[in-house]
Amino acid sequence: MNPPEPGAQLGTDAAAFLAAIVESSDDAIVGKSLDGTILSWNQAAERIFGWAAAEIVGMNVRTLIPEDRQSEEDAIIASITRGERVPTFETVRRRKDGSAIDVAVTVSPVRDASGRVVAASKIARDIGPKKQTLRRLEESEARLSLLADNMSQLAWIAESDGKVIWRNKRWFDYTGTTPEEMQGEGRETVQHPDYIEPVTARFRDHLISGEDWEDTFPLRSATGEWRWFLSRATPILDIDGAILFWFGTNTDVTEMRDAEQRIELLLQEVNHRSKNMLAIIQSLARRTDVARPDFLERLEQRIRSLAANQDLLVRKAWAHIPVREMVDAQLQTLGDARGQVDCHGPEVMLSPGAAEALAMALHEMGTNALKYGALSSMTGRVAIAWSVIPADAPEAGDPVFRISWREQGGPPVAPPERPGFGTRIIVDVPRMKLNAHVETTYDAGGFAWQLQCPVSALS
Repeated sequence: MNPPEPGAQLGTDAAAFLAAIVESSDDAIVGKSLDGTILSWNQAAERIFGWAAAEIVGMNVRTLIPEDRQSEEDAIIASITRGERVPTFETVRRRKDGSAIDVAVTVSPVRDASGRVVAASKIARDIGPKKQTLRRLEESEARLSLLADNMSQLAWIAESDGKVIWRNKRWFDYTGTTPEEMQGEGRETVQHPDYIEPVTARFRDHLISGEDWEDTFPLRSATGEWRWFLSRATPILDIDGAILFWFGTNTDVTEMRDAEQRIELLLQEVNHRSKNMLAIIQSLARRTDVARPDFLERLEQRIRSLAANQDLLVRKAWAHIPVREMVDAQLQTLGDARGQVDCHGPEVMLSPGAAEALAMALHEMGTNALKYGALSSMTGRVAIAWSVIPADAPEAGDPVFRISWREQGGPPVAPPERPGFGTRIIVDVPRMKLNAHVETTYDAGGFAWQLQCPVSALS
């Protein structure tokens, strides 16, 4: 028995076979004349557009086209008349209930036996679900982009070999660079040169080990400022555990580092002051006449005065205060030796930071003078003077604040054998905090200290 010929189940009529294919298609297949009259309408067209074939056949295809898209049909008819196929394009058409539907449309000319174009075949595919999915993806991408570009950290993504393929907007805003400038080794232009080699070496080790990476190093801002960043990166793995990408962030920790250094300095200062406080108390005890019957009472009064002054410093620590008040507060720690100190100068206000730097220096010099310098002798004297030197002309810049400490009448003094914490307090701290120029001299006549800084550094 011979096998059935192809298409035998549908009959031998080729037209019937073709009609069956059209009816079984999931796409709307519509035949129309050159003037747009609908000639055929398959079941998929009924499902997609809502019109039954009996309702729509004989109507013009423009019924499906929104008013603002009628020009599309003009262009389609022109192309078909010329015998040209209209490539697939995405557009919007109208259902029977008036609702819009996203479709992908392809239109081809239909020719008779002589090759003359007599009609057109239109295939329309419902792409609503696809468009909806794309819109959701676009919305999701927009939200993620919004999050990534507005997070406080600089963020980036690198391939498994460490090559950075994406950076968020915050990165470019901070560095003032462009994506093109960051290609290849461009990131090294914003990394501090002292840290490029060690940071890169450590990162490469983590690329091999696959462990989370963390490091701290400076990055240059668009204005040229170097700021410290805590940088972290985490590997993104596939289902087999292989590294696909690295997601990294850089968090500005400049203020945190400054605060930590300040705390460290203050802790050292507390320790240093505690030792000095004991030395002051010992000095107060030595300067109090032991033979007097009220020796203990006088000593207790001086110690209470010293404690009250410490409370004053705490209360004033975070408020702008006049120079004189800051000086007086520090001089109270000298006890009876306060009478050996002369001070004078104009009204100048100090910010908390400026007051702290100068107070620490004056306290240190007062303690040293009491232990070793002019105030260790009943005949010694200390002069504290401050002034504001105005700029010679408006274009000359900031006025200058000057303050000095000069001792005389005490025992001979000599420079310290090596710089210690005391030197840091009277020289390095005010120089860094106030952008100051500080000079110290150890002449035979007595120790002298002078500081100059812009007035703006005091505010």
